[in-house]
Amino acid sequence: MISRPSRHCTVELQALPSRIGQVRRIVSAQLRYWHLDPLIDPAALAVTELLANVHRHAQPDKQCTVEIVLMLDRLTVSVRDHDPRLPHVPECDLMATHGRGLALVAAVSQSWGMHARDDGGGKVVWFSLAVPQPAAPAKSPFAAHGAARTAPPDRTDLSRPAPPAGVRERAPAARSAVPH
Repeated sequence: MISRPSRHCTVELQALPSRIGQVRRIVSAQLRYWHLDPLIDPAALAVTELLANVHRHAQPDKQCTVEIVLMLDRLTVSVRDHDPRLPHVPECDLMATHGRGLALVAAVSQSWGMHARDDGGGKVVWFSLAVPQPAAPAKSPFAAHGAARTAPPDRTDLSRPAPPAGVRERAPAARSAVPH
């Protein structure tokens, strides 16, 4: 099930290898939708690692929920499962072929953590990424050359053509009622 309010996305799944790739694509698509393309790679890598941990270690089942929350300057991704045991973070062996998942999460994220669920029904492991600030909009090169000026006041006499720009319109001379 996927729910997508404007700044929140939740995905419930069995953490099986075939589903982990699907969730990675969902996270990537959601970040693209929110225009957070620079966060796609680190978020997809970290969520993959967290789901792989659920697949390898969670008991009694592999059911979990991935939640993505965007709040102003921070993106937080959390994975909840039913296993109350908190992950153990081993010393990292640079030559190891496994066991470095949480070290990778720590390396690509601004912050991360874990906690037992308040209801005693499992745990939550999360990470956050700083949201890049949008660049200031580029100013038009025409703005300095008058394109941003306001339009001239509306003319009330439309029977005559408008004077050229920069020429003041003079009032017509008064005519005598008596012909000369």
